[in-house]
Amino acid sequence: MRILLFLLDTFFFFLIGAALLRAWMNTRRMRMTQQPGVFVMAVTDWIVQPLRRTLPRAWAQANADWGSFFAALILALAYSALWHILRGGQIAGVYNLGFTVTIPFIAVMFMLRTVLMGLMLLALVYAILSWVQPHSPVQAVLSRLIEPVLAPIRRVIPQIGGVDLSVLILIILLQVGLILIG
Repeated sequence: MRILLFLLDTFFFFLIGAALLRAWMNTRRMRMTQQPGVFVMAVTDWIVQPLRRTLPRAWAQANADWGSFFAALILALAYSALWHILRGGQIAGVYNLGFTVTIPFIAVMFMLRTVLMGLMLLALVYAILSWVQPHSPVQAVLSRLIEPVLAPIRRVIPQIGGVDLSVLILIILLQVGLILIG
């Protein structure tokens, strides 16, 4: 059973993460013709395109990519329903919750965990590439994705001896967030 739950977690982490990354890239007005845009479009088009056609026109013209966000939400609800069925309706540490409460609760927690883990993955790749290959084309894409999250940290914590510790602080904060929702 643990193997099946692990595979379910991994599969939906990548699907939901791709939908959220697509939403973030579109919100940041990034071109989807380069990686990771091509990948997230290929993985999520099957669910995002029909959702975009059903959303009101005003939502489609907003600054946020609501189609991708709702796709992530629907995938999270599907994950939580499957998780609920496989676990027999039990949530560790939470008792006496009905079926209608546990499905959205698990979905929200899984989406939050996916956001935190996805940001951590982006931050780690960003940090490693900044040391190994700082002028890589992927570094520019990662910079546009992660800089809005690093900017508030950089305002509070300055460089120390020419070393930017903001990525390290971000990773620590993300780890604390993951522990809190764990």
